[in-house]
Amino acid sequence: MTIQSLFLVTLVVDDYDRAKAFYCGALGFDCLQDELQPEGKRWVVVKPRGGAMVGDGAAFLLAQAANETQRAAIGNQTGGRVGFFLKTDDFARDHAAMLAAGVRFLEEPRHEVYGTVAVFADPYGNSFDLIQHAAGQTP
Repeated sequence: MTIQSLFLVTLVVDDYDRAKAFYCGALGFDCLQDELQPEGKRWVVVKPRGGAMVGDGAAFLLAQAANETQRAAIGNQTGGRVGFFLKTDDFARDHAAMLAAGVRFLEEPRHEVYGTVAVFADPYGNSFDLIQHAAGQTP
């Protein structure tokens, strides 16, 4: 078996348009797909800029919660841990732009041996690292 890549991760949200506004507005992601599906559902795929294809790095499938079990998972899909990691080539630029767009950082930027990093949260409480790897530290 040869696994080629992880290309799509489901992120349970309360509302398609609210989530799309945050990810495509405040974070500057590209909306790759927004298609109506049966029963009022939508197929909404958003991805950080830098790759135009769904298979070119991971993207989020924004999935509106359809029941109580799914609603309970909103914002806590990784049990309170940082679950998502956004790599940048210019931490200062992207950190400033995200602050200006109203993104809520949970800490001040810090410098670690592996790079510069700061944790932020989406509107639901999911935690993300914004990280610029130090030279020679790219995973």
